[in-house]
Amino acid sequence: MHVGTLTCGAEDSLQDVAAIMADHRVHAVVITTANGTRPVAVVSDLDVVAAVAAGIDCSAHEAAATEALTVSADEPVRTAAQLMSEHGVSHLVVVDAAGGYPVGVLSTLDVAAVYAGT
Repeated sequence: MHVGTLTCGAEDSLQDVAAIMADHRVHAVVITTANGTRPVAVVSDLDVVAAVAAGIDCSAHEAAATEALTVSADEPVRTAAQLMSEHGVSHLVVVDAAGGYPVGVLSTLDVAAVYAGT
């Protein structure tokens, strides 16, 4: 898991979200509720590519292909991998087990690293 999350609001422009991705060299940004405490959706780099290819200018939430799927920080990696596989997503929002607050992002590359033992 990558500790910490980069977040945006649902109405933020996709161009602004793309800038966050480029500046921080990440593949996904978590859209949160207005107070930033609950994950709503995930905007991935592939969502940005799809919008650019279609020639559309939209908000982060309009571009997000998937709603946020969450996994508790204390869940085994196998559970996370099953969730990713079942829903065809490459990022899960890791949440605090007690409060449901986003604490990180788990990507397919993180699962691969665990599987590889690195």
